[in-house]
Amino acid sequence: MPDLIDLTRDLDALTRLAAQPDALAELLQRALRAIRDLVPYDLAAVYTLEPEARLRVRAADGPLADGRVRRHVLELARFPTIQRALELRRPIALDEEQHTGDEGDPYDGLLDLPAGHSCMVVPLFAGDRSLGMMTFDRSTCGIYPDQSVALAGVYGQVVSIALLFAEQTALLDRLRHQAEARSRLLEGERGTDDAVRSLEASRAPAMAEVVRLAKLVARTDTPVLIQGETGTGKEVLAQAVHAWSPRAERPFIKLNCAAIPAELVESELFGHVKGAFSGATRDREGRFRAANGGTLLLDEVGDMPLEAQAKLLRALQSGTFEPVGSDRSVRVDVRVVAASHVELLKAVQQGRFREDLYYRLAVFPLSLPALRDRPEDAVDLAKVFLDALAKGGRGPWSLSAGALDALAGHRWPGNVRELRNAVERATIVRAAGRISAADLGLAPAPARPAPRPTGAPEADGPFPTFAENEVRHLQAALTRTGDQIYGDGGAAALLGLKPTTLQSKLKKHGLR
Repeated sequence: MPDLIDLTRDLDALTRLAAQPDALAELLQRALRAIRDLVPYDLAAVYTLEPEARLRVRAADGPLADGRVRRHVLELARFPTIQRALELRRPIALDEEQHTGDEGDPYDGLLDLPAGHSCMVVPLFAGDRSLGMMTFDRSTCGIYPDQSVALAGVYGQVVSIALLFAEQTALLDRLRHQAEARSRLLEGERGTDDAVRSLEASRAPAMAEVVRLAKLVARTDTPVLIQGETGTGKEVLAQAVHAWSPRAERPFIKLNCAAIPAELVESELFGHVKGAFSGATRDREGRFRAANGGTLLLDEVGDMPLEAQAKLLRALQSGTFEPVGSDRSVRVDVRVVAASHVELLKAVQQGRFREDLYYRLAVFPLSLPALRDRPEDAVDLAKVFLDALAKGGRGPWSLSAGALDALAGHRWPGNVRELRNAVERATIVRAAGRISAADLGLAPAPARPAPRPTGAPEADGPFPTFAENEVRHLQAALTRTGDQIYGDGGAAALLGLKPTTLQSKLKKHGLR
């Protein structure tokens, strides 16, 4: 047996390691090796207790510690002796009767250990919580002596402290990530409010329908797929769905699948454990765990690698996943919103996107129209953006007639993002006051010559009524635009009217 100085030195070293959660794996291995002089064994293992009342091996040492042992899992309900050790909070050395009874040995079917071999179970606990156990087995027969049992119990307490400290540190780390996410959420609430306002400010019928549907689905946990051209505001709509949902007070986490290297997408989604790959120097939680209870936006999901798509599908189907390098399942409650500028059905046909994942994500699809298809929104959106920028103590600003014409007449190939950038540019070059088309970086809209009303009277002819002139004017506008009402070349733009106003006038006069 080692002397008291050796025991004190070993325990002191283990106690220092116990205060380093990143060194948990090293601690468990060193604890097992350090106790070998006190408790001779052919196999020693540390098990942790999982929520499903299962015990899973976390570390193993000795000649019998092969890969099968390191993957071993026990159903606690099958082993009353182990349950009793956990309840009594003291180590138990098993005798031959306990080995050969109905309960059997924890390694039956895995290792060929003789009946009556030396075996001991050491409970790991903290307060009234059971954390797991250590087991010690020898191929020779006999019962471990009381002194060995007592010393194993002391080492068990050191291991318990380490497990509890590592668990609490992981919990604090997770809470810190969630607090940071919540802080970002609080900082972005004003921006989210402005984003919601920009959606609700739309007068275009197509956009109003998108907003109506988004508000309906926001009340549920149904997955949402948002599709639209780059810059149409897919992320803004996802934020709005979150803000309108019962999860609004929980984190809103996003991952741009196109901006992450293919080999890191899985780690970003599900996290990883220390040592899972080169550079993984510590455990890291992924976006799914950070979004627990809230909403996860998978932006540009169409660019996700196929291998990661398979693992994402499993997580969506079961609500569980394993961090990279871990075999322990994690369960989360996350509402997933996916966004893509790629037409996912076309990507499915081309073999670039899994069909089963598409149907899992596209339970409730929403399609955002391009800004050029709703030109009546450009001016209103610009005013919303100006109001938002003025909240920071800058401005105020107004839009000149030339700026209004330029906003209404621009084609906006970059959609809402281009509009926002133009407005922000204008507020930089003009600290306050009236913004011009030049400030926006847009060319002034070309002046349109006023059409001469069909059948305009000569100076000495009969003078038509206002209604007659209005009918002629509307007919001329429809003729010039080929009966087009909406868009840059439409009659509404030509007449300087809102499309809804023009439709009302046409209906009033019985014109199609």
